[in-house]
Amino acid sequence: MIRNLDMALIRTFVTVADKASMTVAANALHLTQGAVSQQVKRLEEALGCSLFERDRRGLRLTRPGERLFGKAKRLLGLNDEIWAEMAGTEVAGQVRLGVPYDLVGTLLAPVLKAYAETYPQVEISLLCAASPDLTAALAAGTIDLAVIEERVGPSAGECLAIDRLVWVGAKGGVARAKRPLPVSIVADTCAFRPVVLSALNEHGLEWRTVFENGNIDATTATVRSDLAVTAWLASTVPADLDILPFDTGLPPLPNFSINLHLPRFGAAPAAQEFARYIRDGLARRAVAA
Repeated sequence: MIRNLDMALIRTFVTVADKASMTVAANALHLTQGAVSQQVKRLEEALGCSLFERDRRGLRLTRPGERLFGKAKRLLGLNDEIWAEMAGTEVAGQVRLGVPYDLVGTLLAPVLKAYAETYPQVEISLLCAASPDLTAALAAGTIDLAVIEERVGPSAGECLAIDRLVWVGAKGGVARAKRPLPVSIVADTCAFRPVVLSALNEHGLEWRTVFENGNIDATTATVRSDLAVTAWLASTVPADLDILPFDTGLPPLPNFSINLHLPRFGAAPAAQEFARYIRDGLARRAVAA
């Protein structure tokens, strides 16, 4: 007997899986928490298996839930694509995306490729800059959406991921042991700079800058050459560099959020679809990790 999946239940399932929380998913779907819980229960009953289980960190997918998740995402994407195409709201025009230097070639490269292949009629403009500069550009209307690195805490953006800020040095290098500590920072507007310098000062560690106000490639070169250490998100550290362990004597650094920011007064369809691709891309990366 042919049976049909309820797309509303699938959308709720995917949102709960993405957010790892019934409450957060309810807010995103503009539903009550009870309604979200009931929809998940109905899907579980229809499929004859449990899709979520709870641990200390919140909700996580069961093995059947993990099997369903990827296919459910593809199903939703195809559903939304069909609706947009048949309703005459095909995504087109221009979208201007702001991304920090360290994320464009790591976390977001696959997203950019997938979006460009799906919507070749959209002209994509990319602005790479430090997170504070991207915040200003979004407020000024010179970009349509931005991925911004911010210290974990209240934000006007949507949290896509949380990552560790870590010390990075050359493999087997000696720069980490030098005093004053040689530090390389991309720019004076870098979101990490105040946190890094504050941690060094509070730790009573003497330091000096080796390089600043340049691009990520130049900073990488100074670290790779063992001229200095730097601080990056753990997920963006190149394989040929070391995440320095705690016993190096360097102060601990706080976690940072990778947040998605859209204009306060709404975004065009091309930007909204780009935002969906970014959410989905980072969610798939988190599940794969």
